[in-house]
Amino acid sequence: MNAKTDTAQSSAEALRYPWDQHPGPEEVVEVRPGVLWARLKLPFRLNHVNIYLLADGDGYAMIDAGFGNEETIEAWTRLFEGPLKGVNITRLIVTHSHPDHVGLAGWIVDRFNCPLVMSQVEYLQSVYHQNRGTEERREAQRLFFRRHGMDESLTEKLLGRGQDYLKRVSVLPPSYRRISHGDEVVIGTRRFKVITGGGHALDQVMLYCADDKLFLSADQVLSKISPNVSVWAVEPDQNSLGEYLASLASLTTTLPYDLLVLPGHGVPFYGLKTRIKQLADHHEERCSLIAEACREVPQTSRALVPVVFNKHVLDEHQMGFAAGELVAHVNYMIVEGRLTAETKDGVLQFRTT
Repeated sequence: MNAKTDTAQSSAEALRYPWDQHPGPEEVVEVRPGVLWARLKLPFRLNHVNIYLLADGDGYAMIDAGFGNEETIEAWTRLFEGPLKGVNITRLIVTHSHPDHVGLAGWIVDRFNCPLVMSQVEYLQSVYHQNRGTEERREAQRLFFRRHGMDESLTEKLLGRGQDYLKRVSVLPPSYRRISHGDEVVIGTRRFKVITGGGHALDQVMLYCADDKLFLSADQVLSKISPNVSVWAVEPDQNSLGEYLASLASLTTTLPYDLLVLPGHGVPFYGLKTRIKQLADHHEERCSLIAEACREVPQTSRALVPVVFNKHVLDEHQMGFAAGELVAHVNYMIVEGRLTAETKDGVLQFRTT
């Protein structure tokens, strides 16, 4: 590789943020011809979600729907009466089953009489979430948290956090159109390859347009924060972090450098491969902290939370995600042979190998 190519590649790798400002609550920004960016509020610390609209014949394909609450309905109503007045939504593509993305899918589909498009796993996961509030599932979650060292008081607080999923979503449409990894989807004049990946969600949908050098990364690659990668009671031995890192490695090897990345949160950016390396390094740093803490004395997940999240003051909502992330890291390290697990008085403890 010559010096000129080296310089060009280095420039393509650099993280750059073309938009310093995000769209306001009643604004839409055109990031490419026929590609619109809107931003909706969320009622927790991660206070926004990005929505993208792709020109599609006589209307626009919408990527994600936003959170399922009255505030989001009001926000969409203002947009459809303002900058999006007269816009027709031809289809709704939902990237994954989390409530800030699928939450208002039923409302959008009903309003525009358009199809819902998802991966099969994410659609079925959305159905599961809408029906997960049974006492049997709460008991499974209770046992999961207690097995990882959470005391009774904390466990009950965690069970109260986020269990009102039905209040956060409109009724999910009873049918959908499936897209799968490797599919080609034509949206207007653009052709997108469907890429799916695990970790943050089970089978999250990303869209890559080679001709336009455009990559809709959903929550798999975010511009400035790390997406949550957790393990929950429904699959307590899941290696979600391993799945996530494998997805990042695949994106690195299959996608080019000079893409405009449109993430589910944060701002659009260039420098995909640099950002992927930062995310992988971030998780390795956490694994190193866990390995060091477990070197002399075995530790529970509960004891390891402050080791990894020592710079954060966690409320109950954040503590639930922190616990899930911690379990994801120890599960990954067990698979990788970096930790061993033993059970003492019904609680898992981990030791560095």
